Amino acid sequence: MNYTAETFLADLAAPYAWPGGYPRYFICADGEALSFPEAEHNKTLIVDAINGDPFNSEWRVVGCEINWEDQDLICVSSGERIQSAYGDD
Repeated sequence: MNYTAETFLADLAAPYAWPGGYPRYFICADGEALSFPEAEHNKTLIVDAINGDPFNSEWRVVGCEINWEDQDLICVSSGERIQSAYGDD
């Protein structure tokens, strides 16, 4: 699937998967995880990167996934832990 700016903006509007309310996060082109608060804060850079801006390529998001059990998943931008669906105590 080709991840577009429109897809990113639609995903950004839904930080939790439904049904179930599972926490989601973004995947950058380099494989790093990006939290929803950081994606919201940097959405202009992300949209530009998805649309091919070579100066912001590190912000290119290629997907959105559920963090099922990874208690150690860290946002590359903020350094904050990303909530998991089943790994939390």
